[in-house]
Amino acid sequence: MESFTDVPRVEESSDIGQKQDRVVTEEEWLQKWKMRQIGFHKEQGHPILRKYLDVLLLNGRSGLRIFFPLCGKAVEMKWLADMGHYVVGVELCECALKEFFTEQDLSYSEETIPGISGAKVFKSTSGNISLYCCSIYDLSSYADLMLSVMERSCCYLLVSVLYDSNKHKGPPFYVPEAEIKSLFGKVCEIKCLEKVDDFSDQHKAWGLDYFLEVTYLLTLKSVP
Repeated sequence: MESFTDVPRVEESSDIGQKQDRVVTEEEWLQKWKMRQIGFHKEQGHPILRKYLDVLLLNGRSGLRIFFPLCGKAVEMKWLADMGHYVVGVELCECALKEFFTEQDLSYSEETIPGISGAKVFKSTSGNISLYCCSIYDLSSYADLMLSVMERSCCYLLVSVLYDSNKHKGPPFYVPEAEIKSLFGKVCEIKCLEKVDDFSDQHKAWGLDYFLEVTYLLTLKSVP
């Protein structure tokens, strides 16, 4: 059984629209961590994940394999592992992964990954957390990669954001429902779980007058 979470806001580079304007380079991402511009990190865990935890865990099933793409140092990885699940994460910034293990007081080992230059994997001594330090975009296009690792019974919790893209170019990036349907709709059932007004002073400073978080549940369509 597998589940996926993209609760850290989706930053999908699109095949639709101004793709060249919607990509955060590796250097920019690493610089954000260096300068501690990590407002996306939730010290107490993301409230949306807590709210829909039963959905993600397939109504209380144990021993799930849960994938955190673009994981950063998400605290949820620790408490999901403590529940008996196996957590796999991918993150470009090595310091984020090391901070996760240090802040969660977890011992770990470090190994190189054959075949991917410069890539590493950090594994908890307990064996139920494996965090890969590499660029997920080097592996495949993001949507194609996510679809390739979905099992028939898994569910994928995805959070996107909506705002006036003429006033702010991101990140986090504007991802309309039409784009999600274009990327995933051929093979996934897509259910909108909620839209939440998350407008703040920061968004106002960006020149925006609204900012919505939209939560989707994606499941593979049944084979005829």
